[in-house]
Amino acid sequence: MRGGAWGQRSFRLFFFGQGISAVGDRIVSIALAFAVLDLTGSVKDLGLVLAAQTVPLVLFLLMGGVWSDRLPRRAVMLTSDLVRAGAQGASALLLVSGNAHVWQLVVLQAVYGAAEAFFKPAAQALLPETVAAADLQQANALIAVSGNIANVGGPALAGVLVATLGAGWGLAIDAGSFLASAAYLSLMRVQAVIPAARTGTLSELRAGWRAFRSRTWLWVSALEFMAANALAFSPYLVLGPEIARTSLGGPGAWAAISTASGIGAVLGGALGLRWNPRYPLRAMFVTSLIGTSPLLVLLATVAPLPALLAAAVLSGMSISFFNLVWFAVVQRRIPAGELSRVSSWDALGSYAITPIGLAAAGPIGIALGISTTLYAAAALGVLGTVAVLAVPSVRNLTDDPSGGDQV
Repeated sequence: MRGGAWGQRSFRLFFFGQGISAVGDRIVSIALAFAVLDLTGSVKDLGLVLAAQTVPLVLFLLMGGVWSDRLPRRAVMLTSDLVRAGAQGASALLLVSGNAHVWQLVVLQAVYGAAEAFFKPAAQALLPETVAAADLQQANALIAVSGNIANVGGPALAGVLVATLGAGWGLAIDAGSFLASAAYLSLMRVQAVIPAARTGTLSELRAGWRAFRSRTWLWVSALEFMAANALAFSPYLVLGPEIARTSLGGPGAWAAISTASGIGAVLGGALGLRWNPRYPLRAMFVTSLIGTSPLLVLLATVAPLPALLAAAVLSGMSISFFNLVWFAVVQRRIPAGELSRVSSWDALGSYAITPIGLAAAGPIGIALGISTTLYAAAALGVLGTVAVLAVPSVRNLTDDPSGGDQV
């Protein structure tokens, strides 16, 4: 392939489709939170709705990986986009009409999460089919830039929508973004990877598990992601909007924090375009130390908004760089024919206990106090990062796949 990642038509279509979908995702991350808080005023209910997205995601990720290695990955993604468009469209209709109840949002967000479980492993494995192996980090960085621009514009638009038209319109836009993503995917033409002979679902799951567990750097990192998502990021998602609502002026403040994170994410994507570290996992975990934990501490102290915005910029930068480096490492080192299954085990490890973290964040915040809960989350985030960096196969993994995996 010539012209780098951007020179490939299929990659450009992938880029635009995912970029538009990312705008909707960033809008709904704020709109859904304030839709629930406006509906009931309860952080417990918000945690339940967010957990409802994640539970089916965890339950179906492995099946999503198997079927994404069996079927054309583009078709899997198209189906997922259409199902998610329906779920968010129905949620929007209920909210805009004033007929929404929490249980309805729980059911519809569960449908959304189940469809996403098939999309994630398919998307991660489809990207390498659109570019040359040497262009994978560039491709991931460009996708990150697309998502990061959405991180800037999406929250700002969400703040305006929630304050003027209502949160339901944010979910309506998210539904439309999935239809746009499906349209771009339908125009793609890729040389699909020929799947291996089918040996049965359980056998294929076991093969993916063997490939996953045989790489110490992979499963150890996934354990760290699991802890970080459940113990650090979940309290941020549930308790952060409540702090904004009660102490920072409302949805506008949370939208500003999310926008600042998006600006940082653009910087992280730019860093990924320019820096291909010799020891990628070491670089991504060290930079993650400036990520969520400092922002959690400042939220716990209800720091002035300018300080929170500065911390959000650093958080967004580190998370963006972290993600694009990780995806490039996995895509380079896992054979194409089993990439979806291995990616699904990776994602399962990352999200396995996130529903518990989301559901528990509200009650723990009420019992211990929101500030105490956020301080604890920040400390646990730092401890997890230090622990994973102590593992030699993580710390010493190089950017050259031909060098093998350190065990």
